[in-house]
Amino acid sequence: MEIKQVGVIGCGQMGGGIAQVSAQSGYQVTVTEVNEELLSKGLAAINTSLTKAVEREKITPQDKEATISRIKSTTSMKDLGNCDLVIEAAIENLELKKKIFAELDKICPKHAILATNTSCLSIIEMAMTTRRPEKVLGMHFFNPPPIMKLLEVSRTIATSEEALETARSFGRSLGKTVITAPDSPGFIVNRLMVPQVMNAIRMLESGVAIREDIDNGMMLGLNHPIGPLALADLVGLDTFYYIASAMYDEFKDPQFAPPILLEKMVTAGWFGRKTGKGFFDYK
Repeated sequence: MEIKQVGVIGCGQMGGGIAQVSAQSGYQVTVTEVNEELLSKGLAAINTSLTKAVEREKITPQDKEATISRIKSTTSMKDLGNCDLVIEAAIENLELKKKIFAELDKICPKHAILATNTSCLSIIEMAMTTRRPEKVLGMHFFNPPPIMKLLEVSRTIATSEEALETARSFGRSLGKTVITAPDSPGFIVNRLMVPQVMNAIRMLESGVAIREDIDNGMMLGLNHPIGPLALADLVGLDTFYYIASAMYDEFKDPQFAPPILLEKMVTAGWFGRKTGKGFFDYK
């Protein structure tokens, strides 16, 4: 199946980035948000990202304008009725996502593929709210989507081979390297990364090492581009808390359990870069 029209649910950090990279790759994109304020904020972030790309001579001013012209914004999911592929990028709340998929199933044409950008939640549970579980899968982009080169495509036990290959082809058309993961909490990347980040937080919490030494150890000792604590700040400590909690609930493995320090920081509203304070100060 050929993808021409792409829908994106959510215009936040991930949704806006997915909308941008899709539009940059030539697709007509409709992006939705729950209200005009969040929509305007998301579109402004896309404009800023494209402006920076022009300044760095990654794209031309003409490329920027062409990309923006391909993005339609709306606060109504009904405007996704002509989409061939819809990618949901709402917050990591399973009940909310299930409601979104049930509604998308009523709105979108029968041939449309419905994808979720979840990084840890059960995709089959979302799929079973629809009458097309064979056309539901995961498409997990990495932050920020216009820059990160990886796309995790996750198939459920019900996902058809045709839908899987269409999603893979779409990912490759965005310039992504596509890997295929099972519908299991954390898929491939987070199943490896979350225990590492949780252990880094435990080391800090117990006084084994200071934050700078933990991050420098991973960057200079293992050639990682960013340390685990700075990475947690970049992704969002609230996001990491939800991911780790969901994985722990599923596996009951202590390596996924969020440390008390992380829980307290989330309670205090210290989410990392997006709030200006996390393990490091960004104000």
